[in-house]
Amino acid sequence: MRLYVVALVLFAQWPQFRGPEGNGVSPATGLPIAWSESENVRWKTRVHGKGWSSPIVLGDKVWMTTATPDGKELFVVAIHKDTGQIAVDQKIFDVPHPQAAHDFNSYASPTPVAEPRAASREPDRVYVTFGSPGTAALDAASGRILWTRRDLECNHFRGAGSSPILFRDLLIMHFDGSDVQYLVALDKRTGKTVWKTNRSIDFRDVEPNGKVKADGDFRKAFATPQIVTWQGRPVLISLGSQAAYAYDPLTGRELWRLEERAQFSSSTRPVVGDGIVYYATGFNTGQVFAVRFDGTLVWKAARGAPNKPSMLLAGGLLFMVNDSGVVTCLDAATGAEVWHARIADSYSASPVLADGRIYFFSEDGRATVIEAGRAFKVLAESTLDDGFMASPAIDGRAIYLRTKSALYRVEQRP
Repeated sequence: MRLYVVALVLFAQWPQFRGPEGNGVSPATGLPIAWSESENVRWKTRVHGKGWSSPIVLGDKVWMTTATPDGKELFVVAIHKDTGQIAVDQKIFDVPHPQAAHDFNSYASPTPVAEPRAASREPDRVYVTFGSPGTAALDAASGRILWTRRDLECNHFRGAGSSPILFRDLLIMHFDGSDVQYLVALDKRTGKTVWKTNRSIDFRDVEPNGKVKADGDFRKAFATPQIVTWQGRPVLISLGSQAAYAYDPLTGRELWRLEERAQFSSSTRPVVGDGIVYYATGFNTGQVFAVRFDGTLVWKAARGAPNKPSMLLAGGLLFMVNDSGVVTCLDAATGAEVWHARIADSYSASPVLADGRIYFFSEDGRATVIEAGRAFKVLAESTLDDGFMASPAIDGRAIYLRTKSALYRVEQRP
């Protein structure tokens, strides 16, 4: 019974980037489809600093990270979901000499991951990472730091972006920098390293004198991994620069690698269905790949591939919005285009799906809601005062929206 309760709580809330199963899909019904600064907003709370991490929901709090714009102070913030009051606002790390980061990015872009511990005497936990500057585990009730790691390093080159995931007793993270590229699994209770695996690809960009021919963009990546089950065993699907990989999540052993040399800086989280993993390959001439769990390519499509927003899979259809606002629907079995349409603005946030509707959130603050079907149909459009870089969270009948300056609880008023 206890295990059932834990699973129910985990599914009912939004504990990680892209929700309970990491795919952007929610079982919620009764969500609003339209709002404004004065309509269907229960509360709005300003969040200091600059942070693009997406909100997550655990218990009665909504968690996120933020940072000073110069990256010298890194914070975790928790907001009471019922009142909008700030429950935790704690500086986790000081960074005297931050790495350079692109102005488009922030120093607090990886999304936290949370874990309810109702089946044990241990406290609920929230895990946050800022990439190389540091990773920490916190007591979700108090915000107290339980452990930290500051020795996991790479040159993020444009700033960190990959979010951590939990699998059994492991906290798994990507470090795909311009200098080194590896995955690491930490014991979630202690923070100690369980395994560390270097990416195996040869980038073919090193001269005889040891200098790298091209800049670091062609080595780095920002993607968040996904766990699937294949032939009764777990498999970690992980996107790096110029290749997708599969690993044993318990040992870090590489199972297969599928290369795509033309692409780099992969940033999306894969989605999974019917024994197929779907992912966008990254920048340059980006494509969408459909790959079986054994690494066999089923199909690939070039048109409409996103660089930053992750995709959605529903009803045998694959939905995606690219960075310039073109929404495309593909047949998931064949990769054939069903339809495409432009919804305006630019996009970094990943869409979500609930109750047969897809919600898109633009960098200019526009939200567009469409039907999740074989025909393009806009249901509503809304605008808030600031733009979206973070993806939304859903809990109950509420949508939590993080703009560049505030967190909103949006829900239908009686």
